[in-house]
Amino acid sequence: MNLDGYLVIDKPAGWTSHDVVARCRRLIGTRRIGHAGTLDPDATGVLVVGVGRATRLLRFATLLTKSYVGEVVLGVATSTLDAAGEVTARADMSGVGLDAVRGAALSLTGRIEQVPPMVSAVKHEGRRLHELAREGVEVERAPRQVEVTRFDVFETGEDGVVRIFVDCSSGTYVRVLAADLGERLGGVAHLRSLRRVAVGSFRDTEAIALDAVTAEALGPPGGLVRDLPSVELDADGVEAVSHGKLLDRVATGVSGEGPWALFDSAGQLVAVGEARGHDRVQPAVVLAAAH
Repeated sequence: MNLDGYLVIDKPAGWTSHDVVARCRRLIGTRRIGHAGTLDPDATGVLVVGVGRATRLLRFATLLTKSYVGEVVLGVATSTLDAAGEVTARADMSGVGLDAVRGAALSLTGRIEQVPPMVSAVKHEGRRLHELAREGVEVERAPRQVEVTRFDVFETGEDGVVRIFVDCSSGTYVRVLAADLGERLGGVAHLRSLRRVAVGSFRDTEAIALDAVTAEALGPPGGLVRDLPSVELDADGVEAVSHGKLLDRVATGVSGEGPWALFDSAGQLVAVGEARGHDRVQPAVVLAAAH
């Protein structure tokens, strides 16, 4: 069986993204597996997994916009910024209304800077921050620019708790958004019940349970780049790409800034091309074998 393709997995709570990949390796029977963006252990939802040669395509899925639903607990801060941590501070926020919370959320949209939390997978001098955090070590972290395109707030019916929906760029920490939301309101807050409902067009409605993972469940590699603009190459184009040759942009028929998914006439993904100068397309990842 040709073990190249992708899966959309509904990650269960209590599993790290690495745990899910390790489990998939055992279930599918191959070691060449990776994922397109870490989910916190307590979070659930969409984890896009690549298998075999499709792992080379994961970087394109990693860059897609992420969508989340979750709950923010106002008035309580924790050491991890989520429900897994110890309570570090409390504040009376009983007088904060929904309109005020929505206004604060709106102020956290657009291009903003975030400081990665100590419980993240970001590396510092070769070590993951969460590894240092477990040892009680805290280090300075440089802020990173992210983009939040949507930050909606809804009532839950539970005092001090609001439900949120977030669309954001890759690399955004929703737990930091929750903590910043509390700060903008003059208090504190933390995140709970986080679920990733989408990575680009990959939605939780199509995700399969981890126990349902099999080699037969793999989608074709081309499905992993379905959010990219695509073009069908003629036979000469396929041959050129398979040897890593540059393509003429006009002759190829691509538009926009790229990257582009390049398919053959049978609908098989041949390569992903990226712009090279103003008039060329360079194969960045080639899946077709040279003849």
